[in-house]
Parts: sequence; C-alpha cells; structure tokens
Amino acid sequence: MRTVAQRAGVSSATVSRVINGSPAVKEETAEHVRRILKELNFIPNPIATTLKYGRSNTYGLIIPDLANPFYPEFLLNFEEALVESDHELLLATTQSNEPKLVNSVRRMVMRRVDGVVVMASEYDTRAVEPLLDRQIPIVTIDRNRAQPGSGDVAIDFDEGYRQAVQHLKELGHKRIGFIGGNVGIHTSAVRLEAFRKGMVSAGLTFDERLIRSGDYRVSGGDAAMASILMEPRRPTAVVTANDLTAFGALRALHAHGIQVPSEMSVIGFDGIQMGDAVYPPLTSIAVSPRDLAQACLRALDHSKLHPSRRGLLLKVRCTLLVRSSTNRAPDRA
Repeated sequence: MRTVAQRAGVSSATVSRVINGSPAVKEETAEHVRRILKELNFIPNPIATTLKYGRSNTYGLIIPDLANPFYPEFLLNFEEALVESDHELLLATTQSNEPKLVNSVRRMVMRRVDGVVVMASEYDTRAVEPLLDRQIPIVTIDRNRAQPGSGDVAIDFDEGYRQAVQHLKELGHKRIGFIGGNVGIHTSAVRLEAFRKGMVSAGLTFDERLIRSGDYRVSGGDAAMASILMEPRRPTAVVTANDLTAFGALRALHAHGIQVPSEMSVIGFDGIQMGDAVYPPLTSIAVSPRDLAQACLRALDHSKLHPSRRGLLLKVRCTLLVRSSTNRAPDRA
C-alpha cells in the first residue's frame, strides 16, 4: 500500500480510505488512486484487515449435504447476495454429523467470520455456543427460535402443503399418501404436521396407513413407495418431504409398472431444477433459493448491527410448481 501511495503521490491513509470506499476522499483523487491500484494489480490482504479491524467481511455457511441439489442451488444464490454486499463466503458441510458441525464452528471462529448461517437444523445447541460467546451472529433454518444474536428463517411448510393438497383435490384425488423424512427429526415432524393440516383444511381424510418415513434421499423414497404399494387400498396420489424422495417414489412406481400420472400422481418439495429433467417432470412445492438467501442475509445483518437484540424470525413462502407428474385421479370403478 505504501508503494501505491508513493506512485499516486498521496498518503497511505488516503489509499486505505479509497480501498474501503470512504467518502472522505475527493472523487478526482480517488479515481487517480484506483487507476494506480489497477496498474499495480494491487490486491488487499484480508488477513491484515481482519487483524487490524477485527472483522473479516466473511460470512460462514454450514450445510448438511452437498449431494442434495437444493443446497448447491441455495449456495449459488447466497454467494451472489454476498458479492453484492462485498462479503466473502466460508463454506462447511457436516453430513448431518455432530462432530463435523463442532469442527466447522471452530473453523468459523478461527477465521473471525462476521456471521454464520447454520442450515443443519438438527444439532445440540452447545455446538454453536462458541459463536454466541464471541457475539458472532447466527441464523438457523426451520428452528423457529430466536435469541440475542441469533435469528431464524423458516420455510412456510403449512402454505406449501396446503397448495399441494388443494391441487390434488381439484384433480379429484381423495386418498393421498405422504412420504416424510427421518423419524425423530424436528423438521420431519413439522412437514408431516403441515401435510396433515393441508388434508384437514381441504376436507380430506388423513389416513395414517398411507404415511411412510423416508430419509430425504432417493433410496428412502423408493423403499417408502414400495411399502405404500403393498396397502390393500392404494392412494391415488403421494406427496413427499423433498424432491429427492419424490424421485425415489417415481423410480419405485416405474419398477412396479404403475403409470405416472395416469395411475398415480406424485408431488415433491423444494422445486429443484433437476425436477424438470426426470420423467415425467415433477410437480413440486417450490422454495425460491434467492428468497431464502436474501432472508438469511437480512437476518444476519440485523444481528450484526444489533448483537444484544433478539434476532429476526423470518418466513419464506412456497409456490406450487405444476409440471407433468400430477393429473386427474384415475376412475377405480
């Protein structure tokens, strides 16, 4: 930076102000300094900046599973939002493993991140205490809890499943099954309850014999659908906890020679881009990765500015994306 200052004929403090976008420098001088910075291919040292100012302009993101296409889609939108706000991204994955989460949190603390989005919603609160102890803002997903320095962004499952059930009812479906997530996980219970509410709201019977647990993966959806097909009275439609589960359900139906959607309709959840590539293209309750990313950043910024205040509780809406995996209920008569 001293070299830049000497070449530009200004002080190092002026160069620092230009780099940090300070309005205290005349535009003519700032433009001259920026031209010298470009000529010298100057790149600021983020580590030195962190040591001097105690901030890194970096946000952390902890996600459970990169193999689920929903998370890479969210990652791209979150990183884009960070670039717009002049922040960097530090990514970590946990594979739903508690020790890996603890190690990821430790990395975030060592890098002095300005905040962390924790998408792994199932964890012991003690795992993130190092962040709270150092007043590093946290935003969780679907925990529906907030405290000083910690906010949450929740997906509106109730509205999403209400739309899905209403869509199937309008197509003449009455017996509707559901393939959920892992047993004992909070977010799985939330999705199942949202589906139940959707059935009651539509005036349809919630039949527990048509409910199965999956694991948010293709294999789990496949096994759960095969089990549903063993029921004496099969449903005419099945709604799932996420799109990967729905892909597995489609695979099981194809293997059993059941036509989709003429004999069975299927609806997923997430609205990932891959849903348009399977056959038939999957009807899904879509969550906008962009809306989710912007809500997370808004909650982080709030807790960063007001560390002693209770974090924000935000909600992201869902939209039913109708493709070709749903059709009128078959005439079983």
